Amino acid sequence: MQESSIFEAMVKAWGNPIVPRCKVGEFSGGLLNPRTLANLDCLGTGPEGPIRIGSKIVYRTEELARWLEGRSSKN
Repeated sequence: MQESSIFEAMVKAWGNPIVPRCKVGEFSGGLLNPRTLANLDCLGTGPEGPIRIGSKIVYRTEELARWLEGRSSKN
């Protein structure tokens, strides 16, 4: 399976246009902790365009997958 298709599969499997920060662990298969993502957001290195809905922060599913793909590398 090609690397980009893995991230496309994540988006399709999620089935929702947004991912709440508290669910990024589920979305990423346990690779990303919500607290880590919050810290990266504070540093300005998290996914683009986080959205606040009430007290929750959410990300566009495709943007989060694109960000994860950008942080990945082949070994």
